[in-house]
Amino acid sequence: MQEDQQFKDHLREARLFRNRILVMAGFMLLLASTVVYRYYDLQIVNYEEYATQSERNRVHVQPVAPTRGLIFDSNGLLLADNKPSFTLYVISSSQIELDATLDLLKSIIEITPSDLEKFYKAKKQRRHSLDPVPLRYRLTEDEIARLAVNQHLLDGVEVNAELVRNYPYSDLFAHVIGYTGRISEREVTSFSPEQVQRYSGTHSIGKNGIERSYEEVLLGQVGSQNVETNARGRVMRVLDRIDPKQGSDLHLYLDARLQETATAVMRGRRGAVVAIDVKTGGVLAAVSYPGFDPNLFVTGISVPNYRALNEDIDTPLFNRFLQAQYPPGSTVKPVVGLAGLYNGYTDVNRAIADRGFYTLPGSSRIYRDWILAKTGGGHGMVNLKTALAESCNTYFWDLGVRMGIDHISEFGAHFGLGMLTGIDIPSERKGVWPSREWKRAAKGQAWYPGDTVNMSVGQGFVLVTPMQLAVMTATIANRGTRYRPQFVKQIGDQPLPPVIESQLETKPEYWNAIFEGMSEVMHGARGTARRAAERSEYRMAGKSGTAQAVGIAQNAKYNSGLLKERHRDHALFVAFAPVENPQIAVAVMLENAEGGSSQAAPVARAMMDAHLLGYYLKPDEFVPPLGFHHAAIVKRANNYIAERTAAQEARASSSASSAAVAPGN
Repeated sequence: MQEDQQFKDHLREARLFRNRILVMAGFMLLLASTVVYRYYDLQIVNYEEYATQSERNRVHVQPVAPTRGLIFDSNGLLLADNKPSFTLYVISSSQIELDATLDLLKSIIEITPSDLEKFYKAKKQRRHSLDPVPLRYRLTEDEIARLAVNQHLLDGVEVNAELVRNYPYSDLFAHVIGYTGRISEREVTSFSPEQVQRYSGTHSIGKNGIERSYEEVLLGQVGSQNVETNARGRVMRVLDRIDPKQGSDLHLYLDARLQETATAVMRGRRGAVVAIDVKTGGVLAAVSYPGFDPNLFVTGISVPNYRALNEDIDTPLFNRFLQAQYPPGSTVKPVVGLAGLYNGYTDVNRAIADRGFYTLPGSSRIYRDWILAKTGGGHGMVNLKTALAESCNTYFWDLGVRMGIDHISEFGAHFGLGMLTGIDIPSERKGVWPSREWKRAAKGQAWYPGDTVNMSVGQGFVLVTPMQLAVMTATIANRGTRYRPQFVKQIGDQPLPPVIESQLETKPEYWNAIFEGMSEVMHGARGTARRAAERSEYRMAGKSGTAQAVGIAQNAKYNSGLLKERHRDHALFVAFAPVENPQIAVAVMLENAEGGSSQAAPVARAMMDAHLLGYYLKPDEFVPPLGFHHAAIVKRANNYIAERTAAQEARASSSASSAAVAPGN
């Protein structure tokens, strides 16, 4: 035992223990030095950088959407406003969290595949990973309640109240006002840096109509706020705020009562009506029928709803008054007649003998006037006034051929034919007012005399929009002054002055002849639209037109009964009133309605009665059946006039009786 103790080396063990202590002390010193260095680096060397990063994780700058400007009609009625709506937003920094959140939300409220598709598109457009992304708009009270009950399970989910666009008149102004919709990915990629900043607080943009063309003034200026958030992105408090600037309000020339009247008389039909203030060019009414409900597009239209609109055979999404191009038929005869007077190829009294047909010199082809099929003969001796009143094609065929295409083409430009009117909403088409050069460029062919024959009565290659016809008619009513048509009358407090596009100077007697001829259309004994002007309290001037929808053989007779409804002739009518001091010009186009005088003229009469006499109709007040006769509107107008006359007579009689008995009292 003593021997074992003698062999134990205590000195060696002490050295080993000391070395281990030193190694451990050195290691602890190294760790301590590292901690001190790291602490020094964080707190002193890079303090500002890390403090800033930390603050950014806690404090975020959020854009604040401005309130979109309102749109009013000429009487101060709201056509587009902003309606409070509750929107569901989702905030998530990781896909795993997002998937779990969406699965939970699906079990609480309805989330459609369309909602998810729009959500993921919006998610790609966000500027920061913790920016809220809208998932569902227009939450119901029941859905809000269910979300509130489950709020403790829904980190990163918010329900916020916001303003969304609302159109109280539904389809009445759809093609004029247009609509707003969600900003698409294509639109985002086309934005400039300034636009990215402006739209950072909103998810919608003007897509069509006035909403699109006046987007810059309606949008307003985005605001901002500094908010403190937790790790999940939920806002804890607002630190400071810069308020947004509301968009400017728009005041239009449109009269909602006149728009309702136009819609009422268009029920059951396809077509367009445009009414213009003769003195300013302001558009008083513009209806393309049928229309659609723009509210469907505001927060994203569903696939079934869009498919139903897009596949509808009546094309409700198509703006007929601005984009549809039709042969104008006889509605352009006043322009052709005035061109003949202006260029010296006719005069007020020059007359021709009409036998009901026309042939070009040296040609055997016969151009038959409409009256030939009706009476077997012609109009007899006709001058310019009677040719307008009775819509004598033969007179204008003869005049057009003698005058030549060059004069006709050049003169039509004064009235805006074949060119954009400059209307202040997008997607306008310019129609066709042909010339030699146009045909060579478009068809690769020379101009033939037969082309002039057709153009003289608004057929052949000629195409116009209803808006162009209204501008043409207003220019005639203004005796040569053509205003640019405008929907917007005032932006905020700033009025927009009328814009004169051109002025045609010619002899007053030439204008008088056109006015008298167009007035005879409505009030003459043989005027084509005289029945539509029965018992009118004012004199109106008009011109009917009937345009072929499909061609028929030269020797064939037009037979409505043998044609499909959509192959029948279009009915057109243009008018202005009162003749002595024109205030309103109207253009009416009814697809496949056949008779311009019998079908379209009463619609124009209803519009002028409403504007001049206050005889307004509500859209649901009068619903004419398909193919209704003009007498339906005339009868209502006559009843209205008779009732008002009786009331006036009763008041006059009452006043007279009171005056008679007064001395004896």
